[in-house]
Amino acid sequence: MEYNIIHNEERSRFETVVEGLLSLVDYRKRDNVLLVTHTEVPLRLEGRGIAAALTKALLDYIRDNGYKVYPICPYTKIYIQRHPEYEDIVVKDEE
Repeated sequence: MEYNIIHNEERSRFETVVEGLLSLVDYRKRDNVLLVTHTEVPLRLEGRGIAAALTKALLDYIRDNGYKVYPICPYTKIYIQRHPEYEDIVVKDEE
């Protein structure tokens, strides 16, 4: 399923609203590195691939804009392990 994912730069997050509920992935930008801090999907919406869609949108944005990612969020770490095509943009130690 496709979701209407918005990059809310003012709040440093990628977000989508499904059934009136907000799901999001938060980050902090430090130079050319985005530190992914938190992924949140309401319990009622879990299992629909929303977190994966948000994380993919974030990682694609990072790659397309020449940034790197430092995954603090456990979900983001697991997502990258399952999608090794993003390994090249991962910063192993925070810069």
